Amino acid sequence: MISYEEILEWLYSQVSNYQNIGKSAYKPGFENILKLCDILGNPQNKFKSIHVAGTNGKGSVSNMTASILKESGYKVGLFTSPHLKNFAERIRINGKECPQEFIYQFLVEIQSYFSKDFNPSFFELTTAMSFSYFAKEKVDIAVIEVGLGGRLDSTNIIIPEVCAITSISMDHTDLLGDTLEKIAKEKAGIIKEGIPVVIGENKENIKSLLINIAEEKKAKHLDATLIQNNYISDLKGIYQFQNIKTTLGIIKILQEKGYNINNHAIEIGLLHVNKNMNFRGRWEILQQKDPLIVCDTAHNEDGFKQLSRQFKTLSYKHLRIVIGFVKGKDLDKIFPLLPVNGIYYFVKPSIKRGLSPNQYKMKIEQYFSNYKIYNSVLEGFTNAKNDSDKDDIIFIGGSNFVVSEIF
Repeated sequence: MISYEEILEWLYSQVSNYQNIGKSAYKPGFENILKLCDILGNPQNKFKSIHVAGTNGKGSVSNMTASILKESGYKVGLFTSPHLKNFAERIRINGKECPQEFIYQFLVEIQSYFSKDFNPSFFELTTAMSFSYFAKEKVDIAVIEVGLGGRLDSTNIIIPEVCAITSISMDHTDLLGDTLEKIAKEKAGIIKEGIPVVIGENKENIKSLLINIAEEKKAKHLDATLIQNNYISDLKGIYQFQNIKTTLGIIKILQEKGYNINNHAIEIGLLHVNKNMNFRGRWEILQQKDPLIVCDTAHNEDGFKQLSRQFKTLSYKHLRIVIGFVKGKDLDKIFPLLPVNGIYYFVKPSIKRGLSPNQYKMKIEQYFSNYKIYNSVLEGFTNAKNDSDKDDIIFIGGSNFVVSEIF
């Protein structure tokens, strides 16, 4: 009998996986996911849901929302991607990962339906798996994070209680479009007739575009940027302030729909996101001092703009930055946002899409003078620690896949 590790290896190696190979694994549209769900008895129709899209912030908003709902006494499912350390992180109920037994049984059974004409992608399979698990466990509600885009994403077959769109910025331009307006329209594809939408985007032209789409679909819209926020969270990045507002917008809509969520649950839910959901990698302090060590999964232009603001709030002797990227990132947009006084340890994430720093060494030389190149994340991180004084700061980031390797 095949083992759990072997069935996961089949999932990673035999099924088209964007996480590993990028664009060629992306299968927009609903034919496969609808067929999968039909095989499974259409589990997506058996639980209530919240749908969250956006370029940055959708993971944080999804986890914050789930944490508040848990504190309110609800049995809440949470589907997010990618995972940092193990596959089961993607599918959780009240913060607890989907059991290996369920994952194993699901994949073994679904294998028998594969054929030359039916070959779902990794994300289509994991989406269907989450729907099946949430239906089986009879969750009160599930927070479903969009994988990529929105309009043609596999998750976009649910009819949610409320949907939310966080920030819009330039990312995955080869798939979603080369302007903010095109990307915003793809994200806005989750807006459905008569379903309330919370808009967390603060760029006025993009916000107006999203509002216009909502009005065309007769969907009540709530501008989260106007919400008064007096709450704090254990997620400490400066950028979380706006994510909290978007989360509060979702909660307001749910309250209007009759969900029993009080201010105390909101306060405690926001303060205990890490504890309740085991959510990691967002301005996460790994070591408090001697030296301070922090990681963050920011991986696009807007994410690095937020990190740039964060770096400016810190005091340090030296800022040591362990950083790596996957293929397809516009480094000419990212590098100017990084601190010029940083000491850089460029590394290669150990996935197929991982970009070797030697491939962009000339670009590094254009922007930075104090740097070294390493073949692995661990090697770069170890050298940064060995080089550090107690008053230094070490930052690890550039990609989910860099951060995952230090956990």
